[in-house]
Amino acid sequence: MAPVSSTATTHPDGRVDLADHSGISDSRFYNSELAPVPIEKRTWNTYNYTALWMAMAFCVPSYSLAAGLILFGMNWLQAFLTITLANLIVLVPMLLNSHAGTKYGIPFPVYARAFFGMHGANLAALLRALVACGWFGVQTWIGGSAMYSIIGRMTGDGWTEAASLAGKPWTLWLCFALFWFGQMVFIWRGMNAVRWLENWAAPILALSLIAVAVWIVGEAGGIGSIFSQESRLGWGADFWKVFAPSLMGMIAFWATLSLNIPDFSRFSASQRKQTIGQILGLPTSMAFIALLSIIITSSAVEVYGDELGDNLNSLFDPVNLINRFDSGLAVFVGLLVVILATVSTNIAANVVSPSYDFSNAFPKRISFRVGGLITGIIGVVILPWKLYEDPDIYIFAWLNTYGGLLAPIAGVLAAGYWVRARTHLDLADLYAERGRYWYRGGWNWAALVAAVVGALLAVGGAYSTVDDQGVKSGPFPVDGLIPFLKDLYDYSWLVGFVAAFLVYLVLTAGRRDEAAAGQRTEGER
Repeated sequence: MAPVSSTATTHPDGRVDLADHSGISDSRFYNSELAPVPIEKRTWNTYNYTALWMAMAFCVPSYSLAAGLILFGMNWLQAFLTITLANLIVLVPMLLNSHAGTKYGIPFPVYARAFFGMHGANLAALLRALVACGWFGVQTWIGGSAMYSIIGRMTGDGWTEAASLAGKPWTLWLCFALFWFGQMVFIWRGMNAVRWLENWAAPILALSLIAVAVWIVGEAGGIGSIFSQESRLGWGADFWKVFAPSLMGMIAFWATLSLNIPDFSRFSASQRKQTIGQILGLPTSMAFIALLSIIITSSAVEVYGDELGDNLNSLFDPVNLINRFDSGLAVFVGLLVVILATVSTNIAANVVSPSYDFSNAFPKRISFRVGGLITGIIGVVILPWKLYEDPDIYIFAWLNTYGGLLAPIAGVLAAGYWVRARTHLDLADLYAERGRYWYRGGWNWAALVAAVVGALLAVGGAYSTVDDQGVKSGPFPVDGLIPFLKDLYDYSWLVGFVAAFLVYLVLTAGRRDEAAAGQRTEGER
C-alpha cells in the first residue's frame, strides 16, 4: 500500500476532517471539487435540506407521476398510497448513503471508490451520470415548452404555428436551446448558487400549485366529486397488476438521488440536521405534490373530459393543461411557475451530481463546471422529447429500467458501508493510487459482479404490454428480454437492490480490509 501522509481528524460529533490535503493533492484522483469539504464549510442546516427536497419534488415530472397513475385508471386513494409508500421506501437507501457524505465530506463518486475501487467507481458514477443526463434533457424540454407557450400566448399564432423543423415548430427548438443555455450559465456559478435557488424556489412553488388547485377545483364544481371517483381498476387483480410496476417506477424516480445524496449531505453541519431535513422534505413534499396533482388532474378530467375525448393523456403534461386556461394571466403565471420548478429541480438533481461524476473520471482535466457542460450536451443528444411523450414509456420503460440498473449500485454501497466497513473509511486513501481501495488494478470485482447480477435479475425480464388495439407500449419484447425473468421486472428496483446487497456480502465474506479501514483513518496517521 502506498503511504499517504495526510492525517484525518475525527470531531466529537463523529464527522471526519482532512484539514491538510498536501499528501493527496498531487494524486490523479484528486481535484478541489472532489476533495473532502472542510468542517468549517459544512454549514447546511435542517431547513436547507427540507427546502432542497421541496424544490426538487415540486417539479413537472413529480406532478406527472400522480397524473399518469390517474390516467392509468387508479382513483385518488390508490395513486396517493402508491406514491407515498414508494417515497417512504426510497427514503431508506437515501439516508443510508447520505451518512457517508456527512461524516467524511465526500461526494458520491469518491464514496463509491471505497467499494467499487478507484477505477471501478467510474463505472457506477458514469451510469448514474447518464441517467441524470436523460433527466436533464427531459426537464429542459419541459421548461423550453413552457417558455414556448408563454411567448405564444403573448405574440399569437405566428409563434406557435411557425415552420416545422424535424416535426416541431422551429420556435419550440429555439426555446429549448435558450432554456438549455440559461441553466448552463447558472451552474457555472457553483454550489452556493444552487443552495440560494432551492431556498427561494420551494415556498414559491408550493403556494403556486395550491393556487392552481383551488382555481380548477372551483371550475370542476367542488372537490367532492374528485374523492368519490371510482377506480377503473378496482382493488382486485387488475389493480395489483398495475400497482407493482407503478410502485417500482415511483421508487425509481428518486433512485438517482438515493445514490448521489452524498453530493449534498457532504455540506451538512451534522448528521441530525441532514437526516431530519430529508425526513421532513422528501416523503412529505412528494405526498403533497401527489395530492395536488391528483386533485388537479381529476378536476381537469371533469372540466375538459368531454372536450378531449380519447385524448385525455394530454393532461399528463401540466403545460398542456395550463394552456387550456381561458385567462391569459393564469396561463402566464402557471407556465412561469413551471419554468421556475424546472430550473430548481434540474440544476440540483440533474446537473450537480453528473458534474461530480464526470469530474471523477478525469479529475485533473474535468472540473465541476465542465462536467455540467458535458451533462447538458448529452442531455440533448439523448432525445428527451421521446422519453416524455407517452406515460407508458415514461413510467414503465424509462423509470423502471433505470431504477433496476441503479438499485444494485445502492445495494453494494449499503452492504459495504454499513455491514462490511461499519461506517469506517480511510479518508486519505480514497484519493490515493495503490492505496487501501486499489483492490486489483483499481477494480473491486466483488462489487462489479454483485452489481451485474442485481441488474440482470432486475431488468433482464423487461417487457412491454399490448393494448386492446394491439399497440405495444414500449421498446421491449412482449415476452420480455429474458422471458423467465419477466415477472421480476415488475419489482425491478427491489430485486436489484436486495440481490446486489446479498451477493456482495457473500462474495466478501471473511474480508477484514473494509471493516478495518477506519481503524487507521481516525487518529493513527
